[in-house]
Amino acid sequence: MAIDVTVLRVFTDAEGRHGNPLGVVDAAAVDPGDRQRVAAQLGYSETIFIAVPEAGTHTAHLHIHTPTTELPFAGHPTVGAAWWLKNTGTPVKTLQVPAGIVQVGYDGDLAAVSARAEWAPDFSIYDLASLDELASADPDDYADEVEHYLWTWLDRDAGTIRSRMFAPQLGIREDEATGAAAVRMTEYLSRDLTIVQGQGSVIQTTWSPEGWVRIAGRVAEDPSRRID
Repeated sequence: MAIDVTVLRVFTDAEGRHGNPLGVVDAAAVDPGDRQRVAAQLGYSETIFIAVPEAGTHTAHLHIHTPTTELPFAGHPTVGAAWWLKNTGTPVKTLQVPAGIVQVGYDGDLAAVSARAEWAPDFSIYDLASLDELASADPDDYADEVEHYLWTWLDRDAGTIRSRMFAPQLGIREDEATGAAAVRMTEYLSRDLTIVQGQGSVIQTTWSPEGWVRIAGRVAEDPSRRID
């Protein structure tokens, strides 16, 4: 049976450019044992399988898969899910993922989620001295079994950084925009950030000393897909 897939780009810039592609699938349309195959076939850095909430409820359950594995939490899939639910007429207050309960918020054209810093993977963080050093980094030089996050300042006073992320063990040579890494970086620097990642995707974060990080961004919808 054919499976319909909504395709979003999460963390676009203000003009709707860039953003990290996300596949959105109705969980009822795919047997749980078949989710990994579907995610691998789609090939996005993440695909979500979301149980559409019933009328009158304020939470939704979702599962997040890379091309190779399921994740307990990820940023761009949860922000994308929050935006998609509002756009389809079912805005929610929380999302339930294997890591825990994610708080959802909406601020104009931004969708936002708040998550615990410890839910994000332990990225290997590389503090680089310049944009040239960041631009010249080769993902093939970071091929071991961890996630690699490279960054440098664009504007230290304004809290704006430029970054890249490589995760070959997850089937992601280079990620366009990584919400979970934004959570870790916000905790790492203990301040609010504007993160420009990949080709120009934009992530806004808000730090809390209680261990919560809010990540927010714009989302755009691309033509849908259908797979077997």
